[in-house]
Amino acid sequence: MSVRPPTAHPPGAMMNIAVMGAGSWATAFAALLAGAGIPVRLWARRPEIAEAITQAHENPEYHPGIRLPSALTADADPHAVLADADLVVLCVPAQSLRDNLADWGAAMPAGSTVVSLMKGIELGSGLRMTEVIRDALGWPADRLTALSGPNLAREVLAGQPAAGTIAGPDEQVARGVAELISGARYRAYWTSDLIGTELAGAMKNVIAVANGCAVGLGFGENAQAALITRGLAEMTRLGVALGAQPVTYLGLAGVGDLIATCSSPLSRNRSFGVALGEGLSVAEATVRVRQTCEAIRSARPIVRLAADAGVAVPITEQVVRVVHEDMPPREMLAAFMSRSVKAEGQ
Repeated sequence: MSVRPPTAHPPGAMMNIAVMGAGSWATAFAALLAGAGIPVRLWARRPEIAEAITQAHENPEYHPGIRLPSALTADADPHAVLADADLVVLCVPAQSLRDNLADWGAAMPAGSTVVSLMKGIELGSGLRMTEVIRDALGWPADRLTALSGPNLAREVLAGQPAAGTIAGPDEQVARGVAELISGARYRAYWTSDLIGTELAGAMKNVIAVANGCAVGLGFGENAQAALITRGLAEMTRLGVALGAQPVTYLGLAGVGDLIATCSSPLSRNRSFGVALGEGLSVAEATVRVRQTCEAIRSARPIVRLAADAGVAVPITEQVVRVVHEDMPPREMLAAFMSRSVKAEGQ
């Protein structure tokens, strides 16, 4: 079944939407759709969270004290949530996706469109999230899309204006999803560049950790602007080498998401980097942030992708050394500053 715009779904003829995941962004995205009057079923792994969302209209784990729309319900049974879904939104930790699909992926209705909200690269395989879905389920490529952009969950949940990019190889499907999720407080654009959109989403998290380290070390706006700019160059180099469109990195999924993730205290990856810069260990920083920081486990696969493509990713390489090899953040930034002089386009 093709995704259609909301105008094609008058009351009594609404499409069925399943959101698989009950984390911060999954809850905010589900609430965004439910707030427009679209019934949304959300899967929460923990029964008590599902009950709180349905009965108290609140996610006490990630958004305590914030009331969720009554059109949003939740269930701990993934098969019940997925039943008859026209649109399946996947928002689980990137490294758990394959295991989750093994548990309930077969219950995803044939013909439904999938929207990935996940931003990561799978360990071992080096696959993007939509590639994991295809590999695990044999899902048709034209039914797969990914949403990316500067979408800080707390701001979206608060009803503040935001925008994002829906990417998918089938233009009609991507446009349909963009129309469906667009409304008074959210505007979606569409693109066919699924490669660039997903790679940008994974890589910007790593750059945000580096920028957070700079903040934690007390470095100012000049240093942060340099890191963000060179981070964008790094993202673009690798993306283009792997088949992405350069213009994607100048849009919402590229520089837009990068700026928000690197600059906002609401960003979990930036906050993780700040904690490291302040002298906390990786374990201590993880406890402070209390949410999944995808950069921790995606950085190494990104470095491997870059090595295979013959592309330099110096910021990502330094983040790997800090997160996985106990390099002090100050040494990471010193190593970055000591690199040989290059033309800016390199």
